[in-house]
Amino acid sequence: MDPIFEIQEKEQKDNYAKFEITPLAAGYGYTVGTALRRVLISSLKGAAITSVKVSGVQHQFSTLKGMKEDVLDFLLNLKRIRFEYQGDEAVTVRLSTQKTGEVKAGDLEVPSNVVIANPDLVLANLADGAHLEAEMTVETGVGYQTADEREKEEVGAIPLDARFSPVERVNFKVEETRVGRVTNYNKLVLEVWTDGTITPKNALAQAAKILMSYFEQIVNPKRVEEKVAHESEDTLGPTGKLSVEEIGLPTRVANALAKSGFDTVEKLVNAERSELVKVRNLGEKSIDVINEALREKGVQLRDA
Repeated sequence: MDPIFEIQEKEQKDNYAKFEITPLAAGYGYTVGTALRRVLISSLKGAAITSVKVSGVQHQFSTLKGMKEDVLDFLLNLKRIRFEYQGDEAVTVRLSTQKTGEVKAGDLEVPSNVVIANPDLVLANLADGAHLEAEMTVETGVGYQTADEREKEEVGAIPLDARFSPVERVNFKVEETRVGRVTNYNKLVLEVWTDGTITPKNALAQAAKILMSYFEQIVNPKRVEEKVAHESEDTLGPTGKLSVEEIGLPTRVANALAKSGFDTVEKLVNAERSELVKVRNLGEKSIDVINEALREKGVQLRDA
């Protein structure tokens, strides 16, 4: 027998809503509530800043002349910006201001398909004559991702931990209810708080769809095809992620490679020798130095 129950939105205010799901068969209040809560918190897609470049700043423990906050405080404020963005590709947002006083999230320049949900968030305070210029990368994802989990950023970029989840908090409780003379039915009371980039009602619907997709794979399993390895896939492991500054190259050589886009071991190994020779300030002797440094890491240039 198919389950028949109602979902009612009993309360709605700002980014909060309370739902009642009833009547559920005995025990199903906790079954449904636990599953929905877990998916709501961990599996919904959201957007966040993953890296930032601040003009005149090399690392997060710096200070910026004319800005009241330390750079670290400024970065922490950037992490609190909530973006409404559904694309799959990373996008760039920019901040360039000389205004005295509060700099807010709404001062960011964003693409037309990106919306800032909390534009009144204060990011920094500038003194008269100060200039703040920054470029940020916004990506989509699920859950929480630390900066260490991502590939090494380009030179000058400061990686940030990212909280993608658009749902901030979920509570639920199960109460007894009756249907006719039967008194052991469950009523699930579910409370959802979001960050403003999605309504609680839509968040609940998305969570239910995710659960349905998993259960559908049990009922009507799709064949899992083995992925065919391609030469372009990373087979170097952790070594491939090392930057050119980390393999013992002379500073002049490392800087020249980084400026030309060959900033990791993986990119060096996949490059043609003829490409590297064309890099400004590099010659055949520099290529030999590069290859020797790579050999010490167990790899070498493609046509060495």
